[in-house]
Amino acid sequence: MPKEKDISIIYGRHPVVDALRSGTPIEKVMLQQGIRGEMEKELRHLCRDENVLLQVVPKERLNKIVRGNHQGVIALQALIRYYRLEDVLPGIYERSETPLIVLLDGVTDVRNFGAIARTAEAAGAQALVIPQKNSAQINAEAMKTSAGALAAIPVCRESSLIAAIEYLQLSGIKVLASDLAASKPLYALDLRQPVAFILGAEGEGISPAVARAADDQFIIPQKGTTDSFNVSVAAGMMLYEAMRQRREE
Repeated sequence: MPKEKDISIIYGRHPVVDALRSGTPIEKVMLQQGIRGEMEKELRHLCRDENVLLQVVPKERLNKIVRGNHQGVIALQALIRYYRLEDVLPGIYERSETPLIVLLDGVTDVRNFGAIARTAEAAGAQALVIPQKNSAQINAEAMKTSAGALAAIPVCRESSLIAAIEYLQLSGIKVLASDLAASKPLYALDLRQPVAFILGAEGEGISPAVARAADDQFIIPQKGTTDSFNVSVAAGMMLYEAMRQRREE
């Protein structure tokens, strides 16, 4: 369960609607089960327009978060502003930069998330892409672990990683996925071209559908007996290799 205590809480029908309308960065909105009518329709419409996750939850969960009269709706205020990939990518090309993007598929550990953000920003990546669901909440711990990087690198929150991958591919970016079954090593890839790396969850790795959408798979060579590298360590290796190749141009 996310640590709601780490972030500000907005509750009540009008305050939540006003926050969404004003563009206040929102992590997610929780709506009480059974609520129907115009308010529910308006919330769904606003959340869709603002790219905010809307969760329908039991009243008991809302009561645990807010002791007062929440009127069946609570919004968790985000610590950062979220972006859309379609708003970030054109600017990268306009600055004559070679895109280096990191997609996170199911990375839910906030410390790993923060560490990846820190490495990505330091290595020159221009954006992180995460799904609306099944992603680490950007709370105080994630912010601390990122050492300020989450305030510097755009985080693009997308409803579908598959659609995000397709958009990247149509924009001339090669999407690469790490796979322990792959034969091509990381260092054999040409990372001087526009590239996006996909990183999967600890243990489960990249989901099959997301892996199939990638242009190519590679492996990070290893000599030890453990199954794989920690996801934040793997991210560092990938991003460093990209930075190394690009500096040699």
